[in-house]
Amino acid sequence: MIPSLRAWLLAGCLALAGTLPAAAVPAAIDVNKASQAELETVKGIGPAMSSKILAARKSGEFKSWDDLMQRVSGMGPGNARRMSQAGLRVAGSAFQNHAAAAPKAKQAREDFVARGARPDKGEAEARRGKAKPSPAPAGAPAAAVAAGSAG
Repeated sequence: MIPSLRAWLLAGCLALAGTLPAAAVPAAIDVNKASQAELETVKGIGPAMSSKILAARKSGEFKSWDDLMQRVSGMGPGNARRMSQAGLRVAGSAFQNHAAAAPKAKQAREDFVARGARPDKGEAEARRGKAKPSPAPAGAPAAAVAAGSAG
């Protein structure tokens, strides 16, 4: 009697599960068609991001995830991946983590280093031309260091 009761309970649970909405599957929201309110239903998109998306969309539809990431500040591969998992689509496509993005970043860093920059010593300052001066040699008087940097 117990095995048949288990079978009936299992059958009842399976039948009930078939009638419930699938909460784990997010509804697809196309970035090119969605309103601000619809965009904000995607986890990770708030009023600021949805405004940026809509402003960038005024100049034309997004053709790809790369296009979206280039035109909307704050939309990088990490956010794109998370928002895609939450249901955001660009031209009907989910985000595919591009393996090409890593080599581009690595190449840009290598180019930066090849120009003589020191990546461990303030890359951002070096790019802006505000690299910190190297420290004075040990034992050099402060006046000599100041006179040397004034000229």
